[in-house]
Amino acid sequence: MNIGEINYTNIIPLYFYLDRERLKENGVSITDAVPSRINRLMEEKKVDIGGISSFSFGKNADRYSLIPDLSVSAFGKVNSIFLFSKYRLEELGGKKVALTSSSETSVALVKIIMWQFYRIEPSFKVEKPNFEKMMELYDACLLIGDDAISANRKNSSYHVYDLGEIWYKETGLPMVFAVMAYRKEMETEKRELLSYVGQSMTESKERCLRENFAPVVERAVMEHGGTAAFWESYFNGLDYGFNGEHEKGLSVYFQLAKECGLLQTIPSILKLSYK
Repeated sequence: MNIGEINYTNIIPLYFYLDRERLKENGVSITDAVPSRINRLMEEKKVDIGGISSFSFGKNADRYSLIPDLSVSAFGKVNSIFLFSKYRLEELGGKKVALTSSSETSVALVKIIMWQFYRIEPSFKVEKPNFEKMMELYDACLLIGDDAISANRKNSSYHVYDLGEIWYKETGLPMVFAVMAYRKEMETEKRELLSYVGQSMTESKERCLRENFAPVVERAVMEHGGTAAFWESYFNGLDYGFNGEHEKGLSVYFQLAKECGLLQTIPSILKLSYK
């Protein structure tokens, strides 16, 4: 079994306390990469379970199911998915917008926001995440994860829009950015190991919550700079569950993505039963 681990700070709590030695003894390997690469590896059957973009789950829901009660979501500001712009958002019609190549969920979300909520049509182009270069060549750019946090620290002159905040304002529902998905054949091929991995991730999340993310904050400061207060506020602003409200938010996201022509069908959301 191969686990895909998104190498962004926001998802660390779901992996932080995994017993990696025990997993290795059970023949489990872990691949870390940006979301778009994990999405692709799972589609190619090179990853069996992992944190993937919600949009990627939507495209492949006939082949994937979800580990229950795990996600990276926000009820409002997400603080790491930003649109940086030389213009106010409503003035971006006809302007050039660079989209990070690291994401699928947020790329679809920015299109939903502009096409559905603001009724504007910029021209979009996917680029490697590089804040300075993007803003030199484009009128606005979308960055996610640690790239977005770093760019926001440097930014002093551009408008900044938090996509989680806009989504919540427009829908009243949480925005589910990433889910913990697995390929359905794992239920028959490696069910016991699948259950162990899913429960281990849930326990990791719950322990991080009990500790108020203290060791995770320490690691984030060491790896990415910033203050402990910033990272503590950041992790506490995210939501790592997946219940009825999250499911509603994800369903509305899929519905709007379909209306925008980004998804062909509205997928069913199936979850693993540990029984």
